Amino acid sequence: MSNETSFDFSGSRVLVTGGSNGIGAAIARGFAAAGADVVITGTRVSASEYDRDLSGYEYRQLQLTDKEASDVLDDSFDRLDVLVNNAGGNFPGGKHEAVPDVFEESVAINLFGGYRLAVGCKDKLAASALEGGGSVINMASMGAFFAVPIVPGYAAAKAATVQMTKNLAATWAGEGIRVNAVAPGLIESNMTALMKGVDALEKPFIDRTPMARWGTPEDIAPVILFLASSAARFITGQTVLVDGGFSIT
Repeated sequence: MSNETSFDFSGSRVLVTGGSNGIGAAIARGFAAAGADVVITGTRVSASEYDRDLSGYEYRQLQLTDKEASDVLDDSFDRLDVLVNNAGGNFPGGKHEAVPDVFEESVAINLFGGYRLAVGCKDKLAASALEGGGSVINMASMGAFFAVPIVPGYAAAKAATVQMTKNLAATWAGEGIRVNAVAPGLIESNMTALMKGVDALEKPFIDRTPMARWGTPEDIAPVILFLASSAARFITGQTVLVDGGFSIT
C-alpha cells in the first residue's frame, strides 16, 4: 500500500540554489516532477560540467559570496514563486573555521548569500499567484541547535538562519510571502561523504538517532515541497527538523 503524497506546482517558477548536487538535486527533481519550471544554481560554469543530467533545468552559475552575481540573478527573473536557499558548504581538507578569516568566509557563504538572494527576490515572490503565497525556504542544520566545534562558522551561520527565517517571516507576512526553514539531520551528501564508513565519525550520530540510519536527500525534498505548497498556507517562521529523532534524545 502506498501513501505517498503528491504536489502540483504546474506553472510555478522555482529557484533552488545548489540544485546540482545532493539535497538540492533531490529538491529540484521533486519540484520538476510536480510540474514546476525549475532553475538551479551551481558553482561550475555550465551544467555540462557535472556528471549528471541537468538538462531538465535552467542552470545558472553562482558563487554565494559574489554579490554582483547574486544581484544579476535576482534581476534576471520576471517572476518567481519559490526560493529554496539550499546552497552552502564548509571547507573539508584544508581551512579550519576556528581561524577568524575562515569563520567569516563560512558565515558569508552559509548566511549572507541566502539573505541577499531572498531580499533581491522579494518583489517577485510577493507577486506570486500560488495559493498560500510565494515562499522562501531556507536550509538550516542540526548545527543550529548543538555545538559542532569542527565547523563553528557553519554552525553559527545555521543558527542565524533559524533566526533570519523568523524575522523575514514576521516582516513579509503582510506581503503574502511565507518564510520557513528545514534542519536536516545526518544526510547522505557530498558534504558528509567523508564521514560515511568512518566509525569514529558516523557512529556517535547513528547511535544518537532513534531511527538508527542515515537520512537521504529524498527524505528532505518532500518536506520542502510541503512547506511551499498550499497545504502549508498557515505556516510561516518555522524550522522543521528532519533528523530521524536526533534532536529528541
